[in-house]
Amino acid sequence: MLDYDSLAAMAAVIREGSFDRAARALNVTPSAVSQRIRLLEERVGCALVIRAQPCQATDMGRRLCQHVDRVRLLEQELHDALPTLAPERAVRLPLPVAVNADSLATWFAPALAAFATEAPVLMEIAVDDQEHTAQWLRSGVVLAAVTGSARPPVGCNSQLLGAMRYIAAASPAFMTRYFSESVGARSLAHAPSLVFNPKDELQTRWAHRLCHRHVELPRHTLPSSHAFVTATLAGMGWGLHPQALIARHLEDGALVELVPDSWLDVPLYWQQARATSAVLDGLSRQILAAGRSSLRQDPL
Repeated sequence: MLDYDSLAAMAAVIREGSFDRAARALNVTPSAVSQRIRLLEERVGCALVIRAQPCQATDMGRRLCQHVDRVRLLEQELHDALPTLAPERAVRLPLPVAVNADSLATWFAPALAAFATEAPVLMEIAVDDQEHTAQWLRSGVVLAAVTGSARPPVGCNSQLLGAMRYIAAASPAFMTRYFSESVGARSLAHAPSLVFNPKDELQTRWAHRLCHRHVELPRHTLPSSHAFVTATLAGMGWGLHPQALIARHLEDGALVELVPDSWLDVPLYWQQARATSAVLDGLSRQILAAGRSSLRQDPL
């Protein structure tokens, strides 16, 4: 049987990033936190916390963190059913979720807010590329994720949300400077593109589909969906944007499509850990409803 005080200490260190901050969150001393984690590591027979700045979980540590999150949600559900068991002071529990930045910047945040204002939770949102958010779920760091992968990790469910439509766009001045003759492999190899982070392959995928071969694109890195749009408007580069973020700029001519009607649809899925709680099920219903009303529902 695992000691849940020790599990709580480990989860606090990972969530807070240090032993000192975890101790303050738990209202104990740093030495008490250290001792609890050491005893837990001896109990399971492996390291659970990487002592770094900030502290990070090992693979087994992440799995135990996910276990702690699940147990807390189940306890919350029990307290709702049996109020006499509930603590005197209301407690909001952390609910970790991974999502891609473009969803967060468009349809996801309003749905999240609608859920969080009513549920006894504190949302913890991890942002990553849609092709990599499933790894957060697979490793146990989060309990649910918006992902571009249809196949769920072991122990999880996957449901289609819809497709996000991306438009390759640039400012008129940028188009004149780099694409005055045509948009093709040669011009794309010289025109600066914008990417969210090194994992972002959308621009490369779009160029490959257009040119029928790989094109090595020069890249600016901007890890913000809204900064992406701002930089494109300013002529810093071209990039693929969610249609919802740039529709008005296309209408007023501040941005133009590189190639008309050359959009790229990216399917998105909602994946969540099985055997969780009514709280997570409630979040799933909210996210599924929002995604299916905001994203394209054409046959994929």
